[in-house]
Amino acid sequence: MTAHSTAPDDVMLTHLSRLARTLTGNQGVEVVFADDGPALRDNRIVLPIAHDMSTASMTGYVDLLAARARFSDTNVIARLTSPVAQRLAQAIDDRRASRQLVARYPGAASFLSALRVEMQRVVSARWSKLDWQDKLIWRVERTLWDEAPVPVEMDSSLNAALSSCGDVLEQARTVESSNDSVRMARLLVERIRALAAGDVNNMMFTANANSMLDSTAVSDEFESEESGSATHTSSSDTTSSASSLAQTQSDATADPSGEGTGSAPRMSSQNRPVFSVPVTTQFDVVTDLTGQGDPVSWRKLRGAARAQTEPLKARLERALKADEQTHWRREQERGELDRPSLVRLATSPGYRTPFRTRRIRPGRDAAIVVLIDRSGSMSGRKIELARLCAAALADALTQLGFASEVLGYSSIEDAAMREFHQRWLAEGNSPKHYNRFVERLDLQVYKRFDSDNLCGLACIECGHENPDGEALSWAATRLLEQRAHRHILMVLSDGYPATGDGNPAILRTDLRARVDALRERGVELIGVGILDDAVEAFYPTSSVVEQLQDLPGAAFNVLSRTLLNHREWMLERPGV
Repeated sequence: MTAHSTAPDDVMLTHLSRLARTLTGNQGVEVVFADDGPALRDNRIVLPIAHDMSTASMTGYVDLLAARARFSDTNVIARLTSPVAQRLAQAIDDRRASRQLVARYPGAASFLSALRVEMQRVVSARWSKLDWQDKLIWRVERTLWDEAPVPVEMDSSLNAALSSCGDVLEQARTVESSNDSVRMARLLVERIRALAAGDVNNMMFTANANSMLDSTAVSDEFESEESGSATHTSSSDTTSSASSLAQTQSDATADPSGEGTGSAPRMSSQNRPVFSVPVTTQFDVVTDLTGQGDPVSWRKLRGAARAQTEPLKARLERALKADEQTHWRREQERGELDRPSLVRLATSPGYRTPFRTRRIRPGRDAAIVVLIDRSGSMSGRKIELARLCAAALADALTQLGFASEVLGYSSIEDAAMREFHQRWLAEGNSPKHYNRFVERLDLQVYKRFDSDNLCGLACIECGHENPDGEALSWAATRLLEQRAHRHILMVLSDGYPATGDGNPAILRTDLRARVDALRERGVELIGVGILDDAVEAFYPTSSVVEQLQDLPGAAFNVLSRTLLNHREWMLERPGV
């Protein structure tokens, strides 16, 4: 590392070093310029040597690296063996850390923006010389920073890759720790590996595959973490991948009913899940019915629900009160005196936060979503009981002080989407990497997290088909936006996922893969089967209702057990 210093630079370095100490809270930090910057090394913030860089951009670099030093666990990221996974994890975690820095020092926002402009200028100048994975990582950064790509960055294979990874990127926006960032990076790597191998049922190869594979980096860098080394893709590897995809498609076609698939997810020979991806999502509809139901119908529904579950709610409330623990929020300006702060109060004249306040948790520090299958098979008595069950759960959770939401899902054939699909085929596109063609998602919100108005639950009615995997990801995205120590998602369903135009075997592997991904994110999943045990094949916690009238009580019981099981959950959850 070659450091450069001139008289003007000394003045700038003194200013930047003082800034870095303030931002990091570490009085031993210093800022230097070097050929191999930007980097963070022990107590040194290393900036790149660029004679045309503005002062605002240099300050932005200091802000970014100070945020990394203060709010990131760099050791966790450094343990990743894949260079691409490591860079993706760092990009995700830098965005998270930057948000935390701006929350404490709002003035940092303008300097970080100046830095992003400078980085975009440099990347655009070098775009034609970048490898595909470098371009992908930059586009991931753009997505995380809510930046629109400039025309030179609009490569068809990159657009397709990002579109296929949209659900993972949405989760990456909400990470809360470096461990979360690492998990998201691994999910992105796995998704891109599957795309490059052709084993995932998605839109990647509607793009220019040769453009995506214009360097060996796709096969080299997106190797699994366990391999620890990169291997070039040979013709035999390509043949193996094609054979694997053909075998997966053959398996899916051979058993359209899905009978006899067993409890294990259907995988390719390379142990990669097959996802169900629509040709387009532009026709999907989300309808917010919160507060839109008839008040009289809601009062009748609530009365029937309370008659069935009031004793269960009372027992749960008593158990929660007995289970709650006292925690203290320290460094407060008001409250009771915090004895460990007395020394600092005596030695620091400007110290103003020697108090602590009491808070109760984690008994009710959970966000809960109830997701209802609205397929046609739920018509009649099933949907009536599902409506009653949702009313009982939402009413009790609201009274008990839990953040909760009630959602429903189905899919329905759409004339506009069918017309789009026909045009799309006429343009020469291949449907083989897709699994939803003419049905749009019909998603409904009956009670939002931010509302206590439950009358929308009276609007719960049947739809048509049930693409469970896509609906699960939609519900989980909403759930993970809530700040809570626990995220619980309960699904009420009466069978296997199905659509009128999709392969049922792929719908099942898709659901299993999404369940696994959400479990890695810390979501606690519960499946309640209504006269059908299909939920046992997908969800880690499940309950099957044999008598319809037992549905509200059974759902309440399994949710209560989950809520009261937080000690075991805390021990099992990675990183806790």
